[in-house]
Amino acid sequence: MLTKYIQTALLKAKYKILSDDGTFYGEIPEFQGVWANADSLEACREELVEVLEEWILLRVSRHLPLPVVDGIELSIKKVA
Repeated sequence: MLTKYIQTALLKAKYKILSDDGTFYGEIPEFQGVWANADSLEACREELVEVLEEWILLRVSRHLPLPVVDGIELSIKKVA
């Protein structure tokens, strides 16, 4: 489920080449603060995956909601 969530979120990523230095910038608009910058598109994508994973873990650790992505919802359930 987590892998599918991350893969689906990455499909929503937007990339552009920054005119001032020619590096690649990527972000996932529905995920506030999830962005990456690197010298190549592949490196930018790899960094974006890492940032997204860390963002998810941070939000889970603080019991903050995660966006629903194409019907995929991650939620933490209390276990007795």
